[in-house]
Amino acid sequence: MTTPLLSELIRALTALPGIGPKSAQRIAFNLLERNREAARRLARVLEDAMTRIGQCALCRTFSETPVCRLCESPNRDATLLCVVETPMDVLSIEQSASFKGVYFVLMGRLSPIDGITPDTLGMPVLERRLAEGVVREMIVATGTTMEGEATAHYLRQLARRTSVTPTRIAYGVPMGGELEYVDGTTLSHAISSRREY
Repeated sequence: MTTPLLSELIRALTALPGIGPKSAQRIAFNLLERNREAARRLARVLEDAMTRIGQCALCRTFSETPVCRLCESPNRDATLLCVVETPMDVLSIEQSASFKGVYFVLMGRLSPIDGITPDTLGMPVLERRLAEGVVREMIVATGTTMEGEATAHYLRQLARRTSVTPTRIAYGVPMGGELEYVDGTTLSHAISSRREY
């Protein structure tokens, strides 16, 4: 038996990705039984984040300032633009320390059936940015799902309309991976995306 407030807490926790009712119940009970101070801190930080974190005016990633630190940095190559689906993708690429250009975050991928259109993804903003003439190459770094590929196709057309060279990140066999464990689609992409060695 739970109280109305405890039931509301459990329902609220199910809003988190990968957290179903049972996991939410375990988290709620753990916070109440053993970790109330951590729960209070989490509540404060969540409230602060929801209030202060917005989107960068240039790249649309999460930022506490009107323009994020990557877009403001004079050390980034503004002629090289990488288009990704989510801010998490920016974080992943930045952690690889292999890219020194700038980003544009779509905040999703095309899915007309779900009502996600080019306008929803900020494509008019991206087109204006490309038309400014600063960007020379646009790296399309969307996923390989059907929606990701449709988004990549749209982006390629957009780049060509604005005389920007579109490129696509390569997909293939991970470093240290054995071919026998790699699925057929990944192998197909790896073979078709091969380059001179």
